[in-house]
Amino acid sequence: EILAQTRNKRVVCEELDLASLESIRNFAARINDSVKQIDILVNNAGVMRCPKLLTKDGFEMQLGVNHLGHFCLTSLLLDKIKAAAPSRVINVASTAHQRGKINYTDLNSEKEYDPAGAYNQSKLANVLFTKELAEKLKGTGVSVFAVHPGIVNTEITRYMGVASSWTAAVFAKPLLWLFAKTPKQGVQGIIYCALADGIEEHSGKYFCNCKVTAPNPIAEDKIASSWLWAVSERWTGVS
Repeated sequence: EILAQTRNKRVVCEELDLASLESIRNFAARINDSVKQIDILVNNAGVMRCPKLLTKDGFEMQLGVNHLGHFCLTSLLLDKIKAAAPSRVINVASTAHQRGKINYTDLNSEKEYDPAGAYNQSKLANVLFTKELAEKLKGTGVSVFAVHPGIVNTEITRYMGVASSWTAAVFAKPLLWLFAKTPKQGVQGIIYCALADGIEEHSGKYFCNCKVTAPNPIAEDKIASSWLWAVSERWTGVS
């Protein structure tokens, strides 16, 4: 379908499961062997408010896919991204990160699990990762941005009550999607951060509606971003 719409014969599809570190490593190895450089990496995979599920490596699903999977993937592709400088990494976050907290004593939700809280934490992790990665990549020509795409009509809401309840499906869902963005509209902020000229000075920042926006104050906490980075390295086995 993408080939037909774009008429771009250079489109390549590869299998990647962000709920599996083995799959991520295999994917990264294939990409690193097949390309000289990566100009833009968009970390867009997401799971939202799912019941208690674990990745293949035992991570809480939302933390594992939304943050740890992207952390591992980006780290493994970083040499190719640097080779393309000026290049960019886009982490698709959410305004939900504003309600997020980092649970230092139970990051993996082993003691207690709240679907909404775990999602908010994973999205805050996206913004913290963006800030810390940008700091580490200063002087390399690689810019890093976190983007809130808005409320977009996609399957990411499949685990929420508005998607599974019969009553909500009849009454609430049509009203919600009346105000939601289409995927084409939702991707505009991502495209902006990927392609806009002159925004490199905002590397590490959080964007909403194509503008730098104040994030959750925790996202500005150097101790929090450094701690999360260290844990992410240890759990994924990459640095």
